[in-house]
Amino acid sequence: DLANFSTFEETAYLLLKGELPDQKQRADFNTLLVHHREIEPQVLHFLRTLPRGIPPMTALRSAVSVSGAYDPLAEDESPAANFQKTIRLTSEMTTIVAAIRRLSVGLEPVSPRADLSHAGNFLYMLNGVAPSSDAEKAMDLILILHAEHGLNASTFAARVIAATLSDMYSSVTGAISALKGPLHGGANTEVLKTLMQVGTVENVIPWVEGVRAKKGKFMGFGHAVYKVEDPRAAHLKELSRRLGIETSNTKWYDISIAMEQAVLASIHKHCNVDFYSASLQHYMGIPGDLFTCIFAASRIVGWCAHVLEQLHDNKIIRPSSNYVGPAERKYLPIARRV
Repeated sequence: DLANFSTFEETAYLLLKGELPDQKQRADFNTLLVHHREIEPQVLHFLRTLPRGIPPMTALRSAVSVSGAYDPLAEDESPAANFQKTIRLTSEMTTIVAAIRRLSVGLEPVSPRADLSHAGNFLYMLNGVAPSSDAEKAMDLILILHAEHGLNASTFAARVIAATLSDMYSSVTGAISALKGPLHGGANTEVLKTLMQVGTVENVIPWVEGVRAKKGKFMGFGHAVYKVEDPRAAHLKELSRRLGIETSNTKWYDISIAMEQAVLASIHKHCNVDFYSASLQHYMGIPGDLFTCIFAASRIVGWCAHVLEQLHDNKIIRPSSNYVGPAERKYLPIARRV
């Protein structure tokens, strides 16, 4: 229902407040998000000092940490202050990601616009032009579908940090660090690399057979939770088709369709949310190395919602462990060690 009828702004409000907003609540929430779109000049200066060519997620991880240094509420752990930090982080994350992208290719960052939706403004800051309605819907859908997904690695990392009563920026920086790992947040980037490698629909079957023969991994297929089709994938699939038509280049969608069918027949695993997000974001003009940053700009609201929940009834997270090392032995003086 959220994918079909809602917006990221409404979904974010739902995650933070527990219910969808009424008209006044939605308007007030949007006003807060728009107010926090601008990032501190010091953060932008910091991004300009980074060496060219570093991974975008490295830049994002560091920029969020720097941003916290300039938030006067950073060390205020009251519920009201933590909610304000959540709004600030959710809103400014898109501005930081867009600035990272533009600076990496020698372009000046684009200032946010107050008259665009969260998704529309994100694409505007990335590309410098207002997006088409389908592109805006595609970004909105990506943000909605990635906003929250239970106790995945990055969310769990955020909650562990929050449980020590560290600050919100530390929790989010830790979550970004976990998401940066290719086993968590980098799957759709690998899917795009695969599509580029395959190149044509005709090459799909030989490629699938080759991966099977080498006992390789099909990125974007299977899921730790979903044993049937990932319900998020169908929405991205349809928008990938529509943007392929809009850009007069259905090649990447066609390859994706053929690959989905061939891999399902070969290993009996359905594609997941990462699979069609690759071709969709490619059609939107987003480079593969930025995909995980887009993921972070969506999941930020989920991370913060989990942190707020953790702090509401906090107990430090300290898993127990079973020792399986060598048996206990007495200390041996160094002269007797051989």
